[in-house]
Amino acid sequence: MLDHLIRGATVVDGTGAAARTADVGLRDGRIAVVAEPGTIQEEARTSEDATGLVLTPGFVDPHTHYDAQLFWDPFATPSMNHGVTTVAGGNCGFTLAPLHPDRPEDADYTRRMMSKVEGMALKALEEGVDWSWSSFGEYLDALEGRIAVNAGFMVGHCALRRYVMGADAVGGQPTEEQLARMVDLLHGAMDAGAWGLSTTQSSTHSDGDGAPVASRHAGPAELIALSKAVGEHEGTQLEAILAGCLDRFSDDEIDLFVEMTAAAGRPLNWNVLTIDAAVPERVPRQLVASERARRSGGRIVALTMPILTPMNMSLGTFCALNLIPGWGEILGLPVPERIAALRDPVVRAEMLRRADSKEAGVFRRLADFGRYVIGDTYSRENAGLTGRVVKDIAVERGQDAFQCLVEICANDGLRTVLWPMPTDNDPASWALRRETWEHEDVMLGGSDAGAHLDRMCGAPYTTRFLGDCLRGRKLVPLEQAVRMLTDDPARLFGLRERGRVAEGFHADLVLFDPERIEAGPATLVHDLPGDSPRLDSRAVGIVSVRVNGVETVRDDEVTGAIPGRVLRSGRDTRTVSTR
Repeated sequence: MLDHLIRGATVVDGTGAAARTADVGLRDGRIAVVAEPGTIQEEARTSEDATGLVLTPGFVDPHTHYDAQLFWDPFATPSMNHGVTTVAGGNCGFTLAPLHPDRPEDADYTRRMMSKVEGMALKALEEGVDWSWSSFGEYLDALEGRIAVNAGFMVGHCALRRYVMGADAVGGQPTEEQLARMVDLLHGAMDAGAWGLSTTQSSTHSDGDGAPVASRHAGPAELIALSKAVGEHEGTQLEAILAGCLDRFSDDEIDLFVEMTAAAGRPLNWNVLTIDAAVPERVPRQLVASERARRSGGRIVALTMPILTPMNMSLGTFCALNLIPGWGEILGLPVPERIAALRDPVVRAEMLRRADSKEAGVFRRLADFGRYVIGDTYSRENAGLTGRVVKDIAVERGQDAFQCLVEICANDGLRTVLWPMPTDNDPASWALRRETWEHEDVMLGGSDAGAHLDRMCGAPYTTRFLGDCLRGRKLVPLEQAVRMLTDDPARLFGLRERGRVAEGFHADLVLFDPERIEAGPATLVHDLPGDSPRLDSRAVGIVSVRVNGVETVRDDEVTGAIPGRVLRSGRDTRTVSTR
């Protein structure tokens, strides 16, 4: 007997094949049968009529930071609501394990680092996670049986360094013995199911003390040694972030990426390829790394987002503005001193100069302050400004745009929410995106879901992209769009029997209304441990989400079921060799 029968759905199976109408029967968490409508004779415990609805594989998000959130939110909201059934975590070199059992202070260091570098509320990390593990395997075991989505995790380089080197991980170089212990620790993590190694050398990544995170101090020899270890395990990967990921790679960065993937014989993915027709030379430069990797026996995959991610800013809390060269020192001052500095015309002029300089890289996109929209305000002086564009207010007041923005924020004690209007929402940029998506080493993803919770909302990229493909710009046909969200990432990670609607595959499925599929606007909610805030977005048109055959979402409401699995390398992933 079937557990469930979906009748008359328009099946888009994830391979890119043309959509077809079919009945799909589920049994024991798998897809038991896919057949012509009305031809399945086997009885089913439950069934539903899906006429007019589209049935696809569950979406695979290749870049998330749900490592902590899954402990207080096993449903990985809002990603699961938007059809995501499998998430890849442990990215950018940051994981909650391993933790040295004899140094309880390491957990506090990790919490403060994750709060700073990944924008996770410190109260949520303190109150929502029990921190009872030491090894990476114990961390995975702590999630087993208590999550609604499937989740796999890289092991973070920063945690490996901290475990072996202690406080010397920041600023120090390992001895030969320490490097050997790091490699052994990585082997142990992969034996337990880690998907591979993630690391960062990005200049934007600092710990809770403001120092460069541990992996930024690693030299090429250390990274190559760890990469070689990854290649000795089945079903593993590399994920890495360099400073050039945000704009353009240097020759040395390309060399390092190529050496890492070639040493491992495994794919390396990086985040995130920014596509902007105003900077046409960026994409070709970034893809030089992929071209060279293939010639050297490796593979480098660039992740890129198919939407413009809703993102807010503030002069009062840490956000992307802090990452503009020279801005961090000013925006890190106590609020009264910060306001005084921001009101100084000389300081503002220097800030604007740095924001528009070559060294600012991709953050130059944030420097057009006239294009900011005022969000939430908190003072009488700012009444009526919400929703207005700064340049219009500045003209009325006879001020330059940055001065106007500073005064508005100062009235609110710097609590004002700011929404920058994207600079790359023009037809030429969208045409360039469509062209770039066709490259064999470019893949959709980069949501950062689970991180930067009160600043950005990338999790709904799946539904927003599908809505755009069906009723908006229509850059790619539905069948191709679904493949890009399902089979492509599943094949990159070597997921066993996931990413397609096919007999024998795991029943990770999304049923949606093609006339309505979309993501709602990003709104600020306070539902994290400690009443901490985050941006959320409702899913529109999602009728049902199933994970391993069990319904986890119905009409955008979480059912409470937790059928997700911790996906472990080797057992749940197969090797995707680059050779």
